[in-house]
Amino acid sequence: MTEQVLIPHPAAACAAVRVVVARAQLGPTGTALRFEYRLTGELGRLATPKRVAPRRAEGLWERTCFEAFVAQSAGDRYYELNFSPSTEWAAYAFEGYREGMRPLELDVPPSIRVAETAGELRVTADVELGALAGAGWPWRIGLTAVVEDRTGGRAYFALRHPRAVPDFHDAAGFVFSLDRSAR
Repeated sequence: MTEQVLIPHPAAACAAVRVVVARAQLGPTGTALRFEYRLTGELGRLATPKRVAPRRAEGLWERTCFEAFVAQSAGDRYYELNFSPSTEWAAYAFEGYREGMRPLELDVPPSIRVAETAGELRVTADVELGALAGAGWPWRIGLTAVVEDRTGGRAYFALRHPRAVPDFHDAAGFVFSLDRSAR
């Protein structure tokens, strides 16, 4: 599966970020969905959360965080998955656009791996498919990132920005299609 370049929202970009690319695919065993994100740029100018023990956490989108929105092939239901460079994570289910939000219970917490060099941050997350079983194939996916700089400014990256203000929940941004056979 080829990497997808995430586009900065024109109203909220960050000069310290050269590029953010992402990939979504079934993991090697076919029982997990793998998300890979690679941010390159001047990482010293960015606010990257420090590593902590992996755990569910709230408000991850308020700082540097990588996200995926997974929608059914038809209908309004979707899931939001957040992966922080801290290795914290969050998962939510929605009945419709920003409606009926509830925590998505996962049988197994996501496995999150982080690698960082002076100019590159990589975050890879594997999510077991069981919790997403209600989504019919193919899935429509929105790959996104929130990047905070050291001054507190935030930039928003996505495959597509359908609104004048950043809004990752807009299904018009779920433009990546993933079929069950994609590995």
